[in-house]
Formats: sequence, structure tokens, C-alpha cells
Amino acid sequence: MITGLVDIERQVRRSMPFGVRGHVSRMVGQTVSVASFPASFGAICRIELDTGASIEAEVVGFHENETLLVPYDPLGGIRRGNRVRLVQSVPVVRVGDRLLGRVIDARGRFLDARPPAACPHRVDLHAESQSPLRRPPIHDALSTGVRAIDGLLTCGKGQRLGIFSGSGVGKSVLMGQMARSSSADVNVVVMVGERGREVREFIERDLGPDGLARTVLVIATSDEPALMRLRSAFLGTAIAEYFRDTGRDVLLMMDSVTRFALAQREIGLSAGEPPATRGYPPSVFAMLPRLLERSGRTERGSITAFYTVLVEGDDTNEPVADSVRGILDGHVVLSRRLAEAAHWPAIDVLSSISRSMNAITTEPHQKSAQLAKRLLAAYAQSEDLINIGAYKSGSNSIVDQAIRLRDSFNGFLRQGPREASDFNETVSQLQNLANSANHPNAVTGVEGSASSSGNSKMNSSFSGIPAAESK
Repeated sequence: MITGLVDIERQVRRSMPFGVRGHVSRMVGQTVSVASFPASFGAICRIELDTGASIEAEVVGFHENETLLVPYDPLGGIRRGNRVRLVQSVPVVRVGDRLLGRVIDARGRFLDARPPAACPHRVDLHAESQSPLRRPPIHDALSTGVRAIDGLLTCGKGQRLGIFSGSGVGKSVLMGQMARSSSADVNVVVMVGERGREVREFIERDLGPDGLARTVLVIATSDEPALMRLRSAFLGTAIAEYFRDTGRDVLLMMDSVTRFALAQREIGLSAGEPPATRGYPPSVFAMLPRLLERSGRTERGSITAFYTVLVEGDDTNEPVADSVRGILDGHVVLSRRLAEAAHWPAIDVLSSISRSMNAITTEPHQKSAQLAKRLLAAYAQSEDLINIGAYKSGSNSIVDQAIRLRDSFNGFLRQGPREASDFNETVSQLQNLANSANHPNAVTGVEGSASSSGNSKMNSSFSGIPAAESK
């Protein structure tokens, strides 16, 4: 209750106590200039057209005596002299439990065929992030249902991770799998700049009815104005904060932060910002932490966030990816090489890391994961020699173990998109594999239980996944 009062007081302080009106003075690119219009930054305005219709816009900057607006809709029909009036000085959105199972756009309008739902609560679209001293430590694991993550890259409740990959390597499939199988109470999925064709495919194929029932989807397709794409990320975060503050564990998935940064670059350049690193204006790198720091754990609930980063040319060191990696608590790298080998999910565990794993897992789990990574790394270093037959058995005991357990580890890491794995079962299988490495005589028994009964089931459910199902 106190938090709500603080939000109301903050909104009142930022609200303007009088009406503000102006006229369009000029339009350059995607920016509309309004002379003598003292609206505050982030305020929502309405441009009244000659046809009687209107276009909503947002204040994005100022230049001399002009206020710069970027519309939410296409600019067709705007002329010099059109009247502009202030609609909302503090951007707020309506939220409620009836958003579950619904698909909305960046302005909170329902896109599905069902009747609009009444949402009784209002939250600030650009709420302040939690104070660092009021953030409880992360000490509980969140089950994603994906063995490669739960076993080797364990994620905690309130942790923020990035999913780094190029196009067509399985991001959407992985997101849908986690939405269906995770132990979170609520999912919030934000699709920023997505291809319109793939929205329905993601809902019906990757998410499914079970995943949709406990999910809120926020959609802004690639053909929508940059401001809508930008707003969708903040709207999804505000919705996740509402569910977190009601005491629930929320899984927030955003696809993608790269398109969010591109939308801000488009707005920043239109507002006159100078281009900096690879054409990105400074506002992009200032806005990223303001968005990403809002997720996390509080005394009431948690937001566990996965942000996808679409790397250009599979270069994980490009500016946006490098900046996001420095902000988040870990990263999951999807490998095109694994995807081309039909290894799904195509998670490169050697290039990935979870910075909270040691704080939320048991010591036996940690030792098993470390041993698994050592064996995978040993095989990767000697893979060329093994493939051409130049490696001689007995030359390196660790490589020998890696070769012997190669199929078992692949069976553990591979997983069908419709297959969910229990967290405790995942840890048990990983420890069995580690025991088989430490006790070679027990390999037959372990492979019989973990490989024949478990991994044969994994392989049978995994086999035959077409590349078209990945994104």
C-alpha cells in the first residue's frame, strides 16, 4: 500500500496542473516540431488532423523554442498549423490479473479476438528501479525446464541473463520452451520489432495453449513506428513489475534488446543526437541500464529476465551485445555450429555463464557441472585430431574420458522443444554422468540408467526436429 501511495505522489508531482496547447511548426523525418509547447519530456500529446482524426505522439526532446514529438502512428495527414494538446504528462498503463492469456500492443490495446478486459490498477510506464541496498540476495534456483540451463547454467529467481545468437539459431523455440516448462508463476513475453508472420506462429507453435494461459504477450511488429517498438519494452517491464509486487515469481522474456536499441537509435538520430559507436547515439547506451536494471528480486517477489540479443554476423562483441553483457548477470550463447549439426537447443555451454550459479546450487551440483565443462572443453580442444584419427588413446586421460562420455553428454544436452525436464531429475542425471567419469567401471550402469532410459528417450524425442522450427 505504501508503494502505491509513493507512486501516486510521484505522478502528482510530475503532472502539469494546467492545459497545454500548441501548433505544428515543422516536420523533419519522423519528428514533429511544436512551437511554444512547454510539455515535459515523455509526455503524451495528441495532434489533431483536419479530417477530425488525431495522432498520439510523445515528447522526445527540445530544440530552441520547439518541442520535438515522435508519433505512435504513421505521419500521414499532418500539416503545418495542426493543433497539438497535452493528453498525459505522466505515462501510466493499466494492469491486472485479467491480462493473463492475452495479447496486447505497445499501448495496452488487446490484439486477440476476445473482448477487452477491465484492468483496475495503474502503474508508471517508466518506474524507477529498485534501490541496490533493498535488493535481497538471489538464493533460490528457477527451473526453466531446459537441461542445459538448469544443469550447467543454473538460473536464480531474480537473475537477469542474455541469450546471444544470430538469426535462425532457435531463440523463439527456446523462449517458448521456457514459458511452458519453467517454475515461474507468470510469464511476460515482449516481442520487439518482430516479423508479423511469426507472431501467430510463436503463439500457436512455440508457446501453445498451456504456455499462453499464464502468459502476457506484448507485441510491436517491425512495421510499427520506432516509438511503439521502444514503448513495448517498457510496457512489458511495467506489467512484470506489477505481478512481482503482488508476490509472484515472474519470468520476463524480451526478444530482442537489439531491436529495442535500433528503435532508440532511430528516435535519437531524428531528434538530432550525434551518432557515436557504429551509428548508435549516446542515448541508446544510457537507456539500456535503465531498462535492464528494473528486473530483479524484491522482498515481495521476483522478475527473472531473459533478454535476447541478435548479434550481427554472429559477432558477440558488437556494441549493443558488449554493453548488455556488462549489465546482466550472465549470458547464454546459441551456436550456429551446433544448430547446423541439429543439436537443439543450440546452447554453447563453454561460451555461456551464470554468475549466480554458485550461490544457488549445492556443492555436488557445482562439482558435477565443473567436471562436465572440463570434459567438454577437453574434447573441443582435441576435436580436430579426433575427427581425422590422429588422436592416440591413452595420450590424455581427460580426453579419453571426454571421448568415452561424448554420447552421454550429448544426450543430456539435447532436448526436444516439447520435452520438459524436472530440475531435480536434471541435477541427478548430471551427477550420474559425473560419477561415471570418476568411476569408469560404473559407466555401464550409469549409461543404462541415464543414457538408455533417460537419454534414449531424450534422443527419440529430439530426433527429427526440422530446422524450420528454429528462429
